[in-house]
Amino acid sequence: MASVRANGIRLEYESFGPERAPAILLIMGLGGQMTRWNLELCELLVARGYRVIRFDNRDSGLSSHFDDTPVPNLRALQRGEPVAVPYTLDDMAADSIGLLDALDIERAHVVGASMGGAIAQIAAARYPARVRSLTSIMSSSGNPALPSSTPAAATALFAPLPRQRDRESIVADSMARYATLESPAYPTERERLRRMFATEYDRNFDPRGVGRQLAAIIASGDRRPLLQTITAPTVVVHGAADQLIPAACGEDVARHIAGAELRLIAGMGHDFPVALSAVIADAICAAAGRA
Repeated sequence: MASVRANGIRLEYESFGPERAPAILLIMGLGGQMTRWNLELCELLVARGYRVIRFDNRDSGLSSHFDDTPVPNLRALQRGEPVAVPYTLDDMAADSIGLLDALDIERAHVVGASMGGAIAQIAAARYPARVRSLTSIMSSSGNPALPSSTPAAATALFAPLPRQRDRESIVADSMARYATLESPAYPTERERLRRMFATEYDRNFDPRGVGRQLAAIIASGDRRPLLQTITAPTVVVHGAADQLIPAACGEDVARHIAGAELRLIAGMGHDFPVALSAVIADAICAAAGRA
């Protein structure tokens, strides 16, 4: 792993595969570190002839954290009241393009998951010359009329953290939340999950950073007009069993991007089970192959 200066901040990243191969940029979701992009998926994409780059978004992992900036009033934001936010998803899209600049990559196939999908959508719309293809995974269009999370999924996302915030307590809490959101047909082995969450805790534990990222999501609003400007070949992937961002949200993304292909995955929830690595790789390569 390494870090670079991009868009005025420090971004931690990791690159797999030959530097001269066509690049795939992976953008993770809310509070997720780049390690959520499992190595099996990265290696599959490298084996298919690509260079794969994963990175920590701002306010996550080892990238820059906005520690001096308070978390905005999220309830007021949700009510539509004017609230200043430290940054927006547009800023995070600019981070991804800045990372490409720092790595001297002119164009890349851009892949985003959940919040990362929204960031990838914005990058494809705002920087069309830099995005060769778009794969939007388990994300939404921001359309306020779309179905919301199930009560169980909302609780998994928004429930308060445990009072004891040591490594063991946070890992156990993360695993309990994950159990609600994971793919029912493709459960992840518990020891693997425990290692993943322990690694995240060791790299950086910053719940306030997650709050600032969430503020950026809420402030982003409805992206449908922006989606209609995207010209990059697009594949939209969504889990049919996603409780956090229901499948209707992915359908709405595909509906508003000209020529987008929708792939609904039966039994997939709001996660990246290793068992679906080849399915996800196929979708990414399908978008890239149309570029």
